[in-house]
Amino acid sequence: MGDGPSGSRPLALAALERLSPAELQQVYFGRMCDQAGSDEVVLPSRAQSASVARRLILSVLQSWGLHQQLEAGELLTGELVANAVRHAAGRTIGLQLQRRPGWLRVEVRDSSRALPCRIVAEPGLAETGYGLLLVDDLSDRWGADLLPRGKGVWFELKVRERG
Repeated sequence: MGDGPSGSRPLALAALERLSPAELQQVYFGRMCDQAGSDEVVLPSRAQSASVARRLILSVLQSWGLHQQLEAGELLTGELVANAVRHAAGRTIGLQLQRRPGWLRVEVRDSSRALPCRIVAEPGLAETGYGLLLVDDLSDRWGADLLPRGKGVWFELKVRERG
C-alpha cells in the first residue's frame, strides 16, 4: 500500500500520480485478472481512483464470466474506494480482488487505522452517509481488519460455480 519511507517508493509514487485514469486501468488490468493471485494494486488517493477501481473491477469480472456480480461489485468497490479517499490521509490506497471457490472478495486498504462505522443519514438532508449501508445491503458479508499500517475494508459476494 505504501506510504512508508522506501528509497524507491517516492519515485514510483510520483510516477503513479502522473498516470491518467485510463493509463492506471491499462497498467493494472492484467495483474487483477490473475484468479490465482491476490496482488494488491496501488492507486493514488484521489477522487478519480474510485472510477478507475470501478472500471477495473467491471473489466475483471467480465473477463472471469461473473456477470451476476457486475453491478454489486462495481458499486461497492466505488463506495469503498471513495471512502478511503475521503477519510484516510495517505497518498495511496490499495485494491485487491480475490476469487475463491464460491466467493469473490474485494478489499480496499488505506493508511488510516480508524475503522469504518455506519452512520444514520437523515433522509433528504445528507448527500453522504449511505455508503456502508449499501455495502451492508448488497454484499453477502463485509468487514474491516486492522493491518500493521492502516486497515483493509472488504466485502464478499457469493459466486455460483458452474459445474
